[in-house]
Amino acid sequence: MSSSIQSSLTQSVQPTLQNFKPPEPTVNIMTDATDSYRFLPFPWNAYAQATLLQENKIIGLHYGLFFENTMSYNQAQQSAIALLLKKLPADPCHILLIDQNLDVLSSQIIEQGHTLHKISDLNTDSNSQNTKLNLAELEEDLDVILRHESISHTDPLAILNQALDLLAPSGSLIVLDEFVFKSSQTEEQKIPLLNDFIALGERLGFKLIEQQDLSELAAPTLDFRLTATSNHRANLLEKLNLAPEQLLQLDEWNRIKRHQYTTGYYGYALLHFKKTVMPKWRIQLLRNEHRPQMQDLFSRIFQQEMPDTLWQWKYATENSRAIGVWRDDKLIAHYGGIGRSILLFGKPENAVQIGDVMVESGERASLTRKGPFFLMTSTFIEYYTGYGKHYLTGFGFPNQRAMKVAEKLGLYGEVGEMVELSWQPHHRSPLVKTNLKPIDHVSKSNIKAVNQCWQKMAANMQTSIIGVRDWNYVLKRYLNHPTQSYQIILVKNRLFPSPRGVLILRYDNEECEIIDIIAPLAEIPLLITQARRLAALSKSSRIFCRITANFVSCFEHTDANEQPMLIRIPTNIWSDGPSVESLKNRWWLMGGDMDFR
Repeated sequence: MSSSIQSSLTQSVQPTLQNFKPPEPTVNIMTDATDSYRFLPFPWNAYAQATLLQENKIIGLHYGLFFENTMSYNQAQQSAIALLLKKLPADPCHILLIDQNLDVLSSQIIEQGHTLHKISDLNTDSNSQNTKLNLAELEEDLDVILRHESISHTDPLAILNQALDLLAPSGSLIVLDEFVFKSSQTEEQKIPLLNDFIALGERLGFKLIEQQDLSELAAPTLDFRLTATSNHRANLLEKLNLAPEQLLQLDEWNRIKRHQYTTGYYGYALLHFKKTVMPKWRIQLLRNEHRPQMQDLFSRIFQQEMPDTLWQWKYATENSRAIGVWRDDKLIAHYGGIGRSILLFGKPENAVQIGDVMVESGERASLTRKGPFFLMTSTFIEYYTGYGKHYLTGFGFPNQRAMKVAEKLGLYGEVGEMVELSWQPHHRSPLVKTNLKPIDHVSKSNIKAVNQCWQKMAANMQTSIIGVRDWNYVLKRYLNHPTQSYQIILVKNRLFPSPRGVLILRYDNEECEIIDIIAPLAEIPLLITQARRLAALSKSSRIFCRITANFVSCFEHTDANEQPMLIRIPTNIWSDGPSVESLKNRWWLMGGDMDFR
């Protein structure tokens, strides 16, 4: 055993699932007389071989339900199948089964007289008729959709929207699967949070009629896997041509998973939904193919076009997300989130800036928990924001009306407000001790200077929250903006090469806005003096900046005129995440953070 692996197995720190991502289940019919398991991907080939050696036959490789301590693994497998069969209607009906396991369940459903359609997208036999199913060819609505361990790597919205389209009125969606029961504060979860999945189903028009927590019954499956792979390690290594490190990593994965079951972070549940209504509005994740519809909605609401380049710059990135609401085939609402790297009390985190929140004028009267604004906002938060989600926290700049609506609906809490500081341009001679250098291209000296200014600023923000303002951010946000031009100025010492700070200015309508400042806070008076001089040289009538009110004191020696903006900073209170109290009056936000002008 290598020292690194030994170290990972003996650490006493909180276990984490983020270091090992096993393949999705890809298991199909096997008996004790076949070697088809050899062609399964790891780790399922190992589970199949170990189960065969341990119990002499294989019923399935899904989670079993151990109702008795004396149950064998295969008996527990059959218990899980029996539980699902009990949930089906007594009379023959049309059922769609979506699973990634053996055909034992399929055959028993057919034996009960039901008409069965099956999807097993990960079938190892490419010629199997179960591998693909054209759902559009179904001649009548389904009575039951049964999902057995098939949701872990599938978009919950896609699962529920599919069920809405395929089920008959009062049809059933039955799910037996693994869920996150309690969000971790340290890692992003890759499977659905149980409460979020239930809330989404009810939001879309389903009624939850049964919920069973089967975690204690399912958890011994992990014990069996650990025992079986340990007992037959030599055989697995020889017959499946595995590396020892693969099995060590697999054992570590199962030990961590077992710990997460014991502590209540992971669990196993049965959910039974009934379709009640076909909803007026349909929610869907926005993808690249929806861009034309989003741009059309944007132009209808804001009376201006969004160029393709601007949409790509905002949303065609790995760190941006968006959700849309449709009525029939028309997009009538949009909720966008642009990812932002931040320092949260000195610690790197991922946040989201909410932008392009739009609802068609004819749909805005529905500002309730049944309306499109609530549907998309709550869904976005449940999907992406809070503990265990892609973004730890979020921020935005809603107007007063939008903020009040979000507060009333229990979506947002206030953590700050914006103010505007303004000055008269100052006609004066250049400062003797400093000079100015434009930053308008990529060079080693520019990169170094910006990063030095950012590092000094970040050192002042150990008890605050601030978006990262390093060179990569400046390059993407300002130098490579597809539709806007900015003046980026490095203020540095005249006699020595050390930088003092960076100013980002934007000129519009004979006014100069200080869009951003990258500097240690003690240098702000110097930078404001230089900005006022530049505004005078450009013949601007006024110079101003927008800043969170909690940082106004940094500008107190600059003779600023302060005006409220009636813009409050929200944070998510809908899902489990950092509290309002912990974030209150901690953000450093400026005009460059407010929008993407």
